[in-house]
Amino acid sequence: MPENSSDPPVEAPLGLFSAFGIEVEYMLVDAERLDVVPASDRLLEAVAGELTDEFENGRVAWNNELALHVIEFKCNGPRPSLEGLSEDFAANVRLANDELARKGLRLMPTAMHPWMDPGTVQLWPHGTRLIYDTFDRIFSCKGHGWANLQSMQINLPFAGDDEFARLHAAIRFLLPILPGLAASSPIVDGARNGILDNRLVVYRSNCAKIASVTGEVVPEPIDSIGEYHERVLDPIYRDLAAYDPEGVLRHEWVNARGAIARFDRMAIEIRVCDVQETPRMDVAYAALIVEVLKLLCAEQWIDRSGMNAWSTADLGRLLRLTERQAETAGVGDRRYCAAFGLRGSGTELKSLWEHLIETVSARGTLDVGTGRLLEHYLRHGTLATRIGKAAGPLPTHASLTRVYERLCETLADGTPFAAPAAPR
Repeated sequence: MPENSSDPPVEAPLGLFSAFGIEVEYMLVDAERLDVVPASDRLLEAVAGELTDEFENGRVAWNNELALHVIEFKCNGPRPSLEGLSEDFAANVRLANDELARKGLRLMPTAMHPWMDPGTVQLWPHGTRLIYDTFDRIFSCKGHGWANLQSMQINLPFAGDDEFARLHAAIRFLLPILPGLAASSPIVDGARNGILDNRLVVYRSNCAKIASVTGEVVPEPIDSIGEYHERVLDPIYRDLAAYDPEGVLRHEWVNARGAIARFDRMAIEIRVCDVQETPRMDVAYAALIVEVLKLLCAEQWIDRSGMNAWSTADLGRLLRLTERQAETAGVGDRRYCAAFGLRGSGTELKSLWEHLIETVSARGTLDVGTGRLLEHYLRHGTLATRIGKAAGPLPTHASLTRVYERLCETLADGTPFAAPAAPR
């Protein structure tokens, strides 16, 4: 989905891992019933003192999104490190919840609302609505793939062709296993369907009318900025032209792959991570992902040409597996595990993440708090797995309400969610 049009570009190339940008999205829901409420414009107006699509609150900015029941918190400009970010996000969650409580509302985490009817979605009706109206006219936004999905996005800068090519190769190679860390959407239409990352499943089909927009979700292997324009952006623009002759969507953000280049800010944006139950977990996962990407960019286990030699089809098949099974997926190709220094004929994805956590932790680049949060993941699994255990195999509306009420509470108090015994 497009960024807010008021986003300032990065003024100068920053270089690999010299700055970071994180974005998280939450749903506005009725405080008791937990149904979605299209009120992000009223929330922004309340905190800003006027109707606006962006509110700057120190180091964190609030933005509207396509759906009127969603609010985004993001770094207000590039940050030199992730230190203090989870506390900054948590403070803004508290501020939003305090304001929403006056209207009988609250924030809900996770990547999908468990029983929302996407046909009832209300799109943002102010300011940048032309963009959203154009998306709706071409693709129809009244489906889960547009109306009901919240993500945590990571923006990482680069300077020049070589850094772009190295970072793009590393992100592309790591991307298929990210659902094994961050899946949080096992409930859709009030039921479990056996898929742990439903957000990605519906996301990959939301632009099916023009297949080049999303591609295989996994990006193509690219070796330069010029090649990216030729192989990715130019085909999208050509295919869109017949549907969008005014060029409303002719921007880099229309690319819906799981990681996209943002040349307006000289950064690559990773989009495949589901939002978690608390900013502490989102930032902990981002810190781990960044440290693994640093090792891939340094060719710790495999060089760039080796990463790019993996076909988009093969990496895409792995992503399709992990979006369904998350950390329980079996990575059957020993070459992929070996590319991260893990030997063996095949392994459950959680074991690969355990190996990566141990590798990064041994380097001393993660703080103690992050290590404890990653230990929570290793002990209890993805948030999707924890939600599934709490809801049980055949959840009722009442049992889902109890589970997601607890998730709202974990967002408010910053405590990671651990599944209780499944309801009888």
